[in-house]
Amino acid sequence: MKVDNYRLQIGSKEYVPIVIGGMGVNISTTELALTAETLGGIGHISDAEVCYVCDQIFSTSYTTRKRKKYSYNANNPDKADVCFDLDDVFEAQKTYVEHTISQKSGNGAIFMNCMEKLTMRNSSETLRARLSAAMEAGIDGLTLAAGLNLRTLDLIKDHPRFHDVKIGIIISSMRALNIFLKRAYKLQRIPNYIIVEGPLAGGHLGFSPDDWQMYDLKTIVKEVLEFLKNENLNIPVIPAGGIFTGTDAAEFLQLGASAVQVATRFTITKESGLPYEVKQHYINTEKDDIVVNTVSPTGYPMRMLKKSPVLNYSMKPNCEGLGYLLDNKGKCGYIDSYYKALSAREEGRRMEITDQTCLCTGMAKYDCWTCGDTTYRLKETTNKMPDGSWQLPSAADIFTDYQFSEDHLIQKPSPEEKVNS
Repeated sequence: MKVDNYRLQIGSKEYVPIVIGGMGVNISTTELALTAETLGGIGHISDAEVCYVCDQIFSTSYTTRKRKKYSYNANNPDKADVCFDLDDVFEAQKTYVEHTISQKSGNGAIFMNCMEKLTMRNSSETLRARLSAAMEAGIDGLTLAAGLNLRTLDLIKDHPRFHDVKIGIIISSMRALNIFLKRAYKLQRIPNYIIVEGPLAGGHLGFSPDDWQMYDLKTIVKEVLEFLKNENLNIPVIPAGGIFTGTDAAEFLQLGASAVQVATRFTITKESGLPYEVKQHYINTEKDDIVVNTVSPTGYPMRMLKKSPVLNYSMKPNCEGLGYLLDNKGKCGYIDSYYKALSAREEGRRMEITDQTCLCTGMAKYDCWTCGDTTYRLKETTNKMPDGSWQLPSAADIFTDYQFSEDHLIQKPSPEEKVNS
């Protein structure tokens, strides 16, 4: 059995049941998302640090202007003054989404992964601006992720596209689904799809750092499918996390899932936004190089490579320019850790911060090497070059391998004579 024997139905349209996850900051590039869309599947872009992303892609100056505006506050641990300009947030989001949507083929769909945990010093209004701008720019779907907010639907309930745009949620437990559905029922807006993210996923995890090993994706998926059946709810369920081969994916489809979401194998594609050298690090990873830690100021555990440069950060917080994780009072765990370490530093010794990291800067600089549990298997998916480096497959190579492969076989890309760079 192979993935291509199935189709995902959302609304009136059918898709190849493969969804590429939304990896920020701009790892899931426009080009990566469009590959999935062109091939009839669904591609995500991520709105993580969207103002900064726009600056990199379109040479805008949102980050520079914000840093200049609040430069007087750079040495102050109190960031209560530092706020995003909502017009800038809206404009950046709209520009980025329009840029992507304008290139669609019409075969599949482009969704936006919205990291709700990016509170941006004004959680409700910055989230409203990001969601509204994406809808106005023509996004096909909004995936609410990383910090499920029960009030999110309220923020956009009056938008003209509230019942038109596809809305999905990422959950890791039945409890989270139940809580969200109670609010969705009141607004008469149940989700169009549910992504069930298991403990083997990359980046932020929806589990405790102490017990994530106790959970299993298939078990959670079965619970969700049974619940929806009992509630007479026909909502597509899309498993994510640890689905490495087309056969892994087909097994979930046989179980009753409607599609799968995959990301790890796409991190090393030519279209991925990760720098070439980082992609090589990912492919060279061994199982022992992967760790789940608690350095994220969000409070969520994260899976990443042990050699991530972000784990050695001791830099001054960059909230005046970035500040995407500032809460509504202008607080962030890394700020506290930085100034505590600064006050305790001995003269002539390097300051060390081990309990938190500056995630905003780490994500922006591609220093936060988040990864899925199966990253160590990436060597199985590509070819080693004569110089010892690894060939970077195309996103189409990976997508079609998921779609058509059987018996856990992996089709490597056709060998290239020259090294990708």
